[in-house]
Amino acid sequence: MPAPERIPPRSLTSAELLAKGELTVLGRIREASNAVLYCSVAYGDDSAECVYKPVAGERPLWDFPDGTLAQREVAAYEVSRATGWDLVPPTVLRDGPYGEGMVQLWIAPVEGDPGLLALVDDEEPAEGWKAVALAEVGEGRTALLVHADDARLRRLAVLDAVINNGDRKGGHLLPAPDGRLYGIDHGVTFNVDDKLRTLLWGWAGEPLTSEAVGALKGLAEALLPLEPLAVRLGGLITAAELDAVRSRVEALLTTGVHPAPSGEWPAIPWPPV
Repeated sequence: MPAPERIPPRSLTSAELLAKGELTVLGRIREASNAVLYCSVAYGDDSAECVYKPVAGERPLWDFPDGTLAQREVAAYEVSRATGWDLVPPTVLRDGPYGEGMVQLWIAPVEGDPGLLALVDDEEPAEGWKAVALAEVGEGRTALLVHADDARLRRLAVLDAVINNGDRKGGHLLPAPDGRLYGIDHGVTFNVDDKLRTLLWGWAGEPLTSEAVGALKGLAEALLPLEPLAVRLGGLITAAELDAVRSRVEALLTTGVHPAPSGEWPAIPWPPV
């Protein structure tokens, strides 16, 4: 028997499937501010659902003049992978029915309230929660915005600090059925200026966990010039943006704490969900 017939075919990884498979547009997610298409992707016997965001459907942003939202989404995935946390669903840059765009594995939503964010009437957060800020809830009332003191969220807060995420809303947190937590919508990231806007300020000023320090040290090495990650990022973001990533990782390791709002930029995205 010829060798190819004796060796069973290797199943594709999710990233390989997204990159090689045939995209079929099934619908459009109309709540998004840019074009977001719900698709299937298939290659041989492998198939999955995914999201396709063509560059042609992006709205220009005056404060993000370089590159594309799609490139920054892929760059965020690459950095997430390098931490070992895999907080961003597999994401690739490829051609599609409407030209080049990013394609990301679809994460099926979890039914019910995931218990990650809440508005409470108390002045202090309850045990297991972290305070973010006071929020106006109408009729002259305010409530305390809190998020869960959750290790998955804490890892995501570190990733957001590294990639300088300008839009970490509640709707960009996706709990998966297997218990994992993913972050999505990373188009406004990697700016050289401080743009960090997030709902995950609960650990501001607190020491980084030993796990986070280890992940950041590994990331610092992976970002060295000519390392594979640095080369891949060099094709997705500008040289200045890549240097800024290195600087943010170094700053986190030097201070050893979660960053706090700078006061020079709105700290919480709007709307927050």
